[in-house]
Amino acid sequence: MAVHDECKLKFLELKAKRTFRYIIFKIEEKQKEVIVEKVGEPTQSHEDFAASLPAGECRYAVFDYDFVTAENCQKSRIFFIAWSPDTAKVRNKMIYASSKDRFKRELDGIQVELQATDPTEMDLDVFKSRAN
Repeated sequence: MAVHDECKLKFLELKAKRTFRYIIFKIEEKQKEVIVEKVGEPTQSHEDFAASLPAGECRYAVFDYDFVTAENCQKSRIFFIAWSPDTAKVRNKMIYASSKDRFKRELDGIQVELQATDPTEMDLDVFKSRAN
């Protein structure tokens, strides 16, 4: 599975310049490559991000999560989310599962990985518990 250059470039922008809140990636089966499907502006919320993931198809996503520690320090963590809803077709799930590690290696700087099959597995509480 190839990775389109735009995927790496957008990820670097999110990591270095914090240009985006999130990026959603899609596997384009005909071209056999991962492409950028959607980017979220820095002002967008976790709810906007969750609403952007399709209910019946798999996706990869990166989310820049900001939080405040118990010591009152402002921090952020870059999450990689493998979205694989139960309602997705088996072939779709298999393609995403088999390409995940290869794609993740292309994105240098991911700090936390989440595997989610429904929205409750990547809600804000999950982000909070995994960020520290």
